[in-house]
Amino acid sequence: MNRFKSFVEWNAFGVCSSIGDRFGVSTCRIRQFFIYSSVLTMGSPIIIYMALAFLKNIKNYIWSSKRNPWYYL
Repeated sequence: MNRFKSFVEWNAFGVCSSIGDRFGVSTCRIRQFFIYSSVLTMGSPIIIYMALAFLKNIKNYIWSSKRNPWYYL
């Protein structure tokens, strides 16, 4: 079970951890919120989660391209 948990934590885009760091809330509580709200609303928070993951990855891509010295050659 610990291997599965660590795999999910490292490969699930990091959306919950970044929200938790920004607002000072436990990552576990944010994950529980997404799970419970997905069950109650039949999956609509999953769309929000994917949009946040997309925006987070775009932000990381932009920052990495600005720091790359080979980008301007």
